[in-house]
Amino acid sequence: MQLTVVGCGDAFGAGNRLQTAFFVRSETSSFLIDCGATTLIGLGRVGLSPNDIDAVFVSHLHGDHMGGLPWLLIHAKYVGLRQRPLVIVGPKTIEARFAELTEAVYPGTLETGVDFDLEFVEHKEQALLELNGVSVTPFEVHHPSGAPPYAMRFDIDGKVVSFTGDTGWVDVLPTVSEGADLFISECFQYDHKMPMHLDYKTIEANYDRFLAKRVLLTHMGREMLDELSEVDRTRYELAEDGMRIDL
Repeated sequence: MQLTVVGCGDAFGAGNRLQTAFFVRSETSSFLIDCGATTLIGLGRVGLSPNDIDAVFVSHLHGDHMGGLPWLLIHAKYVGLRQRPLVIVGPKTIEARFAELTEAVYPGTLETGVDFDLEFVEHKEQALLELNGVSVTPFEVHHPSGAPPYAMRFDIDGKVVSFTGDTGWVDVLPTVSEGADLFISECFQYDHKMPMHLDYKTIEANYDRFLAKRVLLTHMGREMLDELSEVDRTRYELAEDGMRIDL
């Protein structure tokens, strides 16, 4: 199984990084974890086809995590001429939010239909969802975004990938990360604590509680990027756009 960092930046493009999207290819499925507004650009840069995506799992309803969905649809309809089904999994109201966003940026697209099955599934708190050989469990976190935000724990081909989404510290994070082959943690700030984002000092203080095999820091803001020399590289890997991780 391989994970490709399509984009690992924050909402503001700090460090000229693209917005959040991770592409996972396994023996049974290929899917995205989040789909920021720049995802189509990122996929092209790393040589991945949007047509290979079976599903998109959205952590929360902010544009830097789901704003790329309309452009994924536009590509599927007019460029990729997609035929295979696509499933979009996300928080409550994901389908309505997708329709509103698509109509705003490309009016009439949904009215004329698509030539593939497009299905929407809503996360349910800690309810296991099995889809195309992928098992995902969502855990509600803290990041106000119009609907409940989630960390997600994926079980694929005997491997576990877990992702905090965007969140301040919540006590469920050690459960999300426990035993993960790769734990992807947002790390927006270095030492400035925020109720809706994690910072490096908080992550470091709780490192022994994660019990993950590898920890990848992502979604780093300008302050965090300025302090990368302070990061313990024996504990953490630092996400970069285009990075590929074999699991």
